[in-house]
Amino acid sequence: MQTPIRIDSRFPAMGTTIFTVMSRLAADCGAINLSQGFPDFQAEPELFDAVHRHMRAGRNQYAPMAGMPELRQAIAGKVRDLYGAEFDPESEITVTAGATQAIFTAIAAFVRPGDEVIVFAPVYDSYAPAVETVGGTVVYASLRFPDYAPDWAEVARLVSPRTRMIVINSPHNPTGSLLSAVDLEKLAEIVRDTDIVVLSDEVYEHIVYDGETHAGVCAHPELAARSLVVSSFGKTYHITGWKIGYVVGPAALTMEFRKVHQFNVFTVHAPSQLAIAEYMQDASRHLGLAAFYQAKRDFFRAQLAGTPFVPLACRGTYFQLARYDAVDDRPDREFAEWLTRDIGVAVIPVSVFNPDGRDDRVVRFCFAKQEATLAAAGERLRRL
Repeated sequence: MQTPIRIDSRFPAMGTTIFTVMSRLAADCGAINLSQGFPDFQAEPELFDAVHRHMRAGRNQYAPMAGMPELRQAIAGKVRDLYGAEFDPESEITVTAGATQAIFTAIAAFVRPGDEVIVFAPVYDSYAPAVETVGGTVVYASLRFPDYAPDWAEVARLVSPRTRMIVINSPHNPTGSLLSAVDLEKLAEIVRDTDIVVLSDEVYEHIVYDGETHAGVCAHPELAARSLVVSSFGKTYHITGWKIGYVVGPAALTMEFRKVHQFNVFTVHAPSQLAIAEYMQDASRHLGLAAFYQAKRDFFRAQLAGTPFVPLACRGTYFQLARYDAVDDRPDREFAEWLTRDIGVAVIPVSVFNPDGRDDRVVRFCFAKQEATLAAAGERLRRL
């Protein structure tokens, strides 16, 4: 149906997200989809049984705006055990409709027209649109190829009187890099004696490899006092479609966050919250995630042996970056589309995460898949 209304788009140059584009292409071509970041396996039946039990028990009405008390208590306990930080479940923890909603809400709560927000490129694709939607200006710092480490001297130069927020993401999507305790200290030095809010996207907090420890902002008292930290049950418990996450932060920041949250979401599916609260009491379910996914990472990297791809370091997340420039000089988006259509494996071109389109001839694979899926993909990739 056509409309007679003239639309002055807020985002005239914005298209459909690359994840949707590549997943659709994978479906159309019958390709193995290693592009979008979701598992092709189920969570444990105990989690589904718990949801059903709470539904049958009549826990089907609105949850409190901030989240079910049982889940907020469980989150507080997990954060205390992992990071030694105490957050009040009543005033400092909010359950959200996934991490993307949490990130948008945090930006909307604190960023005003004319404010600047520093993000790190390659940058996850939801950050900049959220900033621009509320009238802010995105300022890009660079993660240095090929290890994707931040240049804190550059960040310090980018800070201005208009800087309102710095967004960090560790473990980092799309690169799989990690921030260290030293990195957090350098960030703390930059924001000290300012009114800058730190928004820390830590949805892959439990997926860190090779014995490394996740440097969570909650474990850094100075940063924690000025930060909102986002995590995701979808990533942790293989239930990305449930879209349930949470935010922790000091009461004053949480109060502002909830002013927006109550009107753009209000609340999240009640019986699922209760089920997750029960399920997370067994800490091995999140503490064992690193070993679970490291085995998949190592299996997939073995599949890449004998292919033209050169894997980059993968220190966290369930994404593996790989270079292909030694055998093909096509731009990465063209290469990714060809790989999907002709070879039958869908990937994400990393240049889409760079605001200037910088193309290092690198693509991203998701290895959150069954071994049979990864083996089938490896077989196809070895035909290159």
